[in-house]
Amino acid sequence: MEYSNPELPEGINTSKEHPLKEFLILTAGVTLIISGLILILVLLSDHFAKYIPFSWEKHISLSFVDEAPKNTTNKKNIETYLQNLADKLVLKQPLPDDMTIKVHYLDQDQVNAFATLGGHVYFYRGLLDKMTSENALAMVMAHEIAHVRYRHPIQSLGRGVIFAVIVSTVSSSVGDTIMQSLFNQAGFLTVLKFNRQMEIASDEYAIQSLYAHYGHLKGADDLFKILQDEHGDNEPYEFLNTHPLTTKRLKYIQTSEEKYRPATNAELTALPDQFKKWLANNQK
Repeated sequence: MEYSNPELPEGINTSKEHPLKEFLILTAGVTLIISGLILILVLLSDHFAKYIPFSWEKHISLSFVDEAPKNTTNKKNIETYLQNLADKLVLKQPLPDDMTIKVHYLDQDQVNAFATLGGHVYFYRGLLDKMTSENALAMVMAHEIAHVRYRHPIQSLGRGVIFAVIVSTVSSSVGDTIMQSLFNQAGFLTVLKFNRQMEIASDEYAIQSLYAHYGHLKGADDLFKILQDEHGDNEPYEFLNTHPLTTKRLKYIQTSEEKYRPATNAELTALPDQFKKWLANNQK
C-alpha cells in the first residue's frame, strides 16, 4: 500500500470572516452565557444566600459594627448583662460551631431590637424600658438569636449579596465597592426585613429556648401584649413594624404556654434592680 502526503490548500485553518468580527461574536457569546448564569444565580439568591459561610458574614460585618470602647461604665454593664443572658439561652440550644452572638446596646428611645449580619444583635433603650421581667426580655433575645441561627439576615439581603459575590470573582475592586455600599447599610433596619415565615420560625425557636431555660413560658407574650395595648390607633412602634405582630402569632405564643403548662409555682424572673439603674443612669 502506497501512502502520499498531499499538499493542503492554503487558508484551510483560516476563517473567511474578518478576525475582529469573529472576536466580537465570541465575546458576545461568552458575555451572554455569563449573563445568563448570573441571572439564574440572582433569581435563586434566596436559596443560595444561606449557604454563604458564616465566617464570611462575620468578616464583612466589621465594616459596619462599631467595636469602639464603651463610652460609659453603665453601657458596658448593660451589654455585659445582655450578653450573659444571650449566652445562657444559647447553652440551652447550641448554635453551629462557627456561629456566635454578640449583643449591643443602643442608647436611643426607639422601641426596637434587631439581629443583623455576623451574629450581631442590637437592643434599644426604648425597648428595654418596656420590659416587665427577664422572661419577657429573654423571649425577645431568643427570637433575635433565632434569626441569626436560621441565617435570616443574609437571606434578607439575598440578591445584593449574591451579585456582590459574583462580581468579586470577576473584579475584586468593583465587588468590594458593591459590598461596602451594601454592608454599610446592613446595620440599618430598613434593609433587613424578615417575612412572616421567618418570624414564626423565630417565635418557635424562642419558645423552645425559654422553656429549656426557665421550665415554663410565663411572661413570653408580655411585651407583645403591652405593645399591642399601647398601640391603639396611633402609629405602631418600630418593633411592630420590623417584627409583624399578627393576632395569629400572639395566639401561637399563648397556645404554646398552654402546651408547655408550667408547675403552679412557676414565677417570673425579675430584672435586676441594678440593671434598671444602669438604664436610667445611661440616658442622655
